[in-house]
Amino acid sequence: MSRVGVKTLEIPQGVEVKNDNNTITVKGPKGELTRTFHPDMVIKQEDNVLTVERPSDNKEHKALHGTTRSIIGNMVEGVSKGYEKSLEIIGVGYRANKQGSKVVINAGYSHPVEVEQRDGIEIEIPSNTKVIVKGIDKELVGAVAANIRAIRPPEPYKGKGIRYEGEHVRRKEGKTAK
Repeated sequence: MSRVGVKTLEIPQGVEVKNDNNTITVKGPKGELTRTFHPDMVIKQEDNVLTVERPSDNKEHKALHGTTRSIIGNMVEGVSKGYEKSLEIIGVGYRANKQGSKVVINAGYSHPVEVEQRDGIEIEIPSNTKVIVKGIDKELVGAVAANIRAIRPPEPYKGKGIRYEGEHVRRKEGKTAK
């Protein structure tokens, strides 16, 4: 039995959830998100409690049950609190700055790399070695942060590159002369 799917979802005050034939629209103080879910999942709303039920115990329905509940929970949290991911840029000469709606990252290449700011995502640069990605859609925030990290992932010898804040990079020992 799905442990995540069985949990009820409390809807906080100021958040409005509409269910139109398994198309869920969540409105809150930070914005609005809409997503269509699998037609087999039964989504019920009573007062401020949302529940997700599955029609049978086959493998596909069990997987969809927990996933559906989890995504709806992330939508509710996103429109009420929002999500953010922090990235650190480590390396001599590696830095980021903002030019209009673009973020320009110098990461040791012969050219600066430009990252376009997408709709629903806000990219802040408090210092030239720190990038913060904010938004209401958890999936989109994670994807944009992963794309920025992919410009120059951290390498294991000196640790240079772009990494998530608090990410541990396993270091390797270099060559030794005999």
